Amino acid sequence: MTLWTAVLAAALLCFALKAVGYLIPPRWFEASAPSRIVDLLTVALLGALVAVQTLGVGQQIVLDARVPALVVAAGLLIVRAPFLVVVVAAALVAALLRLWGLAA
Repeated sequence: MTLWTAVLAAALLCFALKAVGYLIPPRWFEASAPSRIVDLLTVALLGALVAVQTLGVGQQIVLDARVPALVVAAGLLIVRAPFLVVVVAAALVAALLRLWGLAA
């Protein structure tokens, strides 16, 4: 299977999955339990993505400059700093730790 075949198959699968979503009756999501599950699922998936991107390198867990940067970003988000400030501060922490040789 060529790469383009795989890309086209994935695109068709995504399109089909989205089309199936339109066929689900809206009343299924109007109840409180499904609505709550959908909201919590979004948060859980985002949290998992952040954890994997921060701690994962291949099949290993690696603690490097990304971890303190994430802690700084979380702290700034808790105090409701602007998003641009959060991103710049986290990048600055990671860059300085790498510059000083304190983290890989």
